[in-house]
Parts: sequence; C-alpha cells; structure tokens
Amino acid sequence: MNDLTVEKIQEKPKGFFEIVIERFLEHRLAVASIFVIFIFCAVAAGADLISFLLNITPNDQEILNRFGPMTAEHLLGTDEVGRDVLIRLIYGARVSLLVAFVSAIASTVIGIVVGTAAGYFGGVIDTVLMRITDALLALPLMPVLIILAAIDLAKIPGIRDWVSDENSSIVKMILIFVVFSWMTQARLVRGAILSLREHDFVLAAKTMGQSAMRIMYIEMLPNVISPVIVSVTLSVGQNILFEAALSFLGLGIQPPTPSWGNMLNNAIELVYSAPWLVVIPGLLIFMVVVSFNFLGDGLQDALDPKAIRI
Repeated sequence: MNDLTVEKIQEKPKGFFEIVIERFLEHRLAVASIFVIFIFCAVAAGADLISFLLNITPNDQEILNRFGPMTAEHLLGTDEVGRDVLIRLIYGARVSLLVAFVSAIASTVIGIVVGTAAGYFGGVIDTVLMRITDALLALPLMPVLIILAAIDLAKIPGIRDWVSDENSSIVKMILIFVVFSWMTQARLVRGAILSLREHDFVLAAKTMGQSAMRIMYIEMLPNVISPVIVSVTLSVGQNILFEAALSFLGLGIQPPTPSWGNMLNNAIELVYSAPWLVVIPGLLIFMVVVSFNFLGDGLQDALDPKAIRI
C-alpha cells in the first residue's frame, strides 16, 4: 500500500455542510448574488441612518427644484415634486424587501404545515388540503392579485382598528402574497413527506411511541428542508416583482410611502423628459430579482442530494 493510498484512507470525510458550501462557492453568479442582496438589505436596514446623515427625508419637497440634476446635495437628482430620488430609492428598497421577505417566510410556514400534515396523515386530510391547494393554484394569479389589491382595508370592520392608513397598503400586500404563495411549498413538502413516510427511521419513531407532531417536524421535516430553502429564495424575488407590478398599476404600496413600483408609476409619463426616474427603479428591481433567482439556482445545485456524496 503506497503513501497516496494511506493518505486517502486517513483523510477525514467531509461533512454535509462543508460539501454544500464548496458546491455553492463553485456557482459564481450565486456567490455574486449573495453580495448584491447583502448590500441592498444593509442599505435598506440603514435607511433612517442614511436619511439622518444626509439630512433629507423621503417626503421633503422642493417645488422650485423639480427634476433637479445630480449634485452633491442630491446625488441622483430630484423627482417631479422636488423630492430626493436617492433617499426615496433607499426607503423604497426597505418597503419592497420587507414585503417580499415577510410574505415569503409566512407563506413558507403555512406551506410546511399544510404539506407536512397532508403527506403524513394522508386519507381525508390529504384530500381536503390538496383540493384547497389545487383550487388556489388553478386561479389566474395576476387578475386575482389586482382585484384583491383594490380592496381598501381601512373600510373593513375589525381590520381598520389595528391597521393605520400609512401602513395599510403594506399590510395588504403582505396578506395577499401570503394567501396566494404557500401552495408551491405545500406541494413540495407533501411530496417529500410521502416519500419518507414508510422509511425505517419513521417506523422506528412510531414504535417508540413518539407523537405525530414530533415525528413530522423533528424526524421528517429536516430531511425535506432543502427544496423549501430554494423555494423561499425564489419566492422573495417573485414577491418583489409582483409588488412592483401592483404598485406600478397604482394598486400596491400607496404614496407617500415610497416603493420601487410606485416610483415607476409616478415617473412613467416622464420617460422622455426625465428618463432616470424610470431607469433607476427599474434597474434596481431587475438586479434584486435576478440576484434572488441566481441565489436559488446556486442553492438548488449545492443542495442536490444526487450530487452530494459524504
């Protein structure tokens, strides 16, 4: 036995997470997307600090400085009513990312609960939950979102008491996206749970008398979390796109709260006279959505169980 063979035998096998990280780092676009997303999230989180340092708020108006050029005071110029474009983009990033992240996380939790229950119990529970899922999946998504986005939460008894006028459009967007974006995760989790239901470790847990809740969420769920993580990243990008589309149509985040979508809506008639007011928000939406899609692709490749050998 030569020295090379001995070294291979003595080499410590790589762990699961080490292999996943190595495979993820091979996906250069996904790695670059991580940095892009981090920068956007950091800037959005520090919106108030940036506003304080620049001594500008997103709703400060200078009527005599409409469509102002890029200067040291206004780095990206001003809009149609003299508001600073840069600070509105920063606050718009916070709103758009907040809606996207909260919606994706909440819908994933619902999808996990529904999919796990349907896959584990089967029978009538599976049939009822999957028929509800299929019915929601069959609806034409964009027309339904447009109809629901037109509803004014402030006029609904019981809701108007705890939703302020300023935040009502944000809450409405989150609720709409949560209701209509959990179905994909539910079907993913159900399929994975069905494939695990008769495995030896599940049968052993049942024999030991463990509760159904423990078996589902402690024993089985960790084995199906990989596709869910990928789905979450893709959902965030999709939610950003939907929020921008609804706000662009005037049905999403309502002024004066800035979002990238309503900034596009305000500037669409100014595309020839002030093209930067359209190009910059559109470019930011494109960058963030593409970054989340590349991140999802990278995670999908890294977490692919067929490609991982421990």
